[in-house]
Amino acid sequence: QVQLVESGGGLVQPGGSLRLSCAASGSIFSIYAMGWYRQAPGKQRELVATITSGGFTNYADSVKGRFTISRDNAKNTVYLQMNSLKPEDTAVYYCNARLNYYGPDYWGQGTQVTVSS
Repeated sequence: QVQLVESGGGLVQPGGSLRLSCAASGSIFSIYAMGWYRQAPGKQRELVATITSGGFTNYADSVKGRFTISRDNAKNTVYLQMNSLKPEDTAVYYCNARLNYYGPDYWGQGTQVTVSS
């Protein structure tokens, strides 16, 4: 089993910044990929950004140039630096860990990010 603990969400004004963190623990030898997904009210969960153990990153078009994902493999921790936040970034952000290329996937409990003046 893998446990994911997220932190760093909150309320921020448009144009502001937040940094999310997610630490994985449990029976882990290695994690293929970690990432962040988000779900806004009434919408489906969508990919925000992912990063593999080798450092390959993938971003949703809506966050490119504003968000940066990074990872500390030694600590099994992934970070999401979010800059120039917009009201449309408001959502619950979920951390994901995929142990191998085909899974399994593990999810955190989610952390609320609200962008509002």
